[in-house]
Amino acid sequence: MRRRPSEAGFTLIEMMVTVAIIAILAAIAIPLFSRETRKSKAASEVPPIFNDLRTRIEQYNQENGAYPASIGESTMWPSTAPSTTTRSIITSMPAAWTAIKVRITGNDMVLCSYTWVSGLANAAPAGGVATTSFAFATPSTNWYYLLARCNMDGNAAVDEYFFTSSTDPTIKKINEGN
Repeated sequence: MRRRPSEAGFTLIEMMVTVAIIAILAAIAIPLFSRETRKSKAASEVPPIFNDLRTRIEQYNQENGAYPASIGESTMWPSTAPSTTTRSIITSMPAAWTAIKVRITGNDMVLCSYTWVSGLANAAPAGGVATTSFAFATPSTNWYYLLARCNMDGNAAVDEYFFTSSTDPTIKKINEGN
């Protein structure tokens, strides 16, 4: 009796199960990776710009005895939030920004739009994202807050917001990675 040589290898079913498992894992991992990438892009841009704005606004306050005039939440700069892949090139800044000597350092392009709102002691802001989403409470001293709007997923219906104020330097976020 002749013995057949043993055959080593995988059956077609084993290969198909392996490919199916890899496809399922990829379907889970790719969206998570994309979300984390979007979060890191905005998270790496916003803090340095907020720090520069905070420094310039405080310097303006020291030199002039008051915070610079409020721009308002409806006047973001750049005026439209760029997409996840296209950065807005900074060619010139609005007069309110040059008045406080803002310098965007390290990069001449931004992914997000920025603004500030300022007010006198006990004077409430005119509503908006800061009061509704971040529950900004008007302090008993002159104040300002900084707001950044990012559209990191290309969906105009859901924007990502970053917020900080003169009373709390912590950068707060909503819809992060969206």
